[in-house]
Amino acid sequence: MILPFTKVNSFIASNMKALEMTGVIMRIFSFGLVSWLGPQSPFMFVWIFNSIDAVLLTWCAVVRKDTAYTLLNGFWIAIGLIGIARAGGFLG
Repeated sequence: MILPFTKVNSFIASNMKALEMTGVIMRIFSFGLVSWLGPQSPFMFVWIFNSIDAVLLTWCAVVRKDTAYTLLNGFWIAIGLIGIARAGGFLG
């Protein structure tokens, strides 16, 4: 079971800069979309997109053994899940 994660972690370590830049650009895009469109934003899309970039950036931080960014982006995963639940009408 650990072998697949070893391969993924190796891929992430080999492509760290590109993956982190991708995650940062994804986050800039989603927050820019909300800033630009305001209440007309596709909130479910934004929350899902934001959660994907949070998972990507968290995994990169874990591989780098960067505790601060692991915590920060882990927090964004939790916020993203709450945002998805609210946008989907599962939370009031």
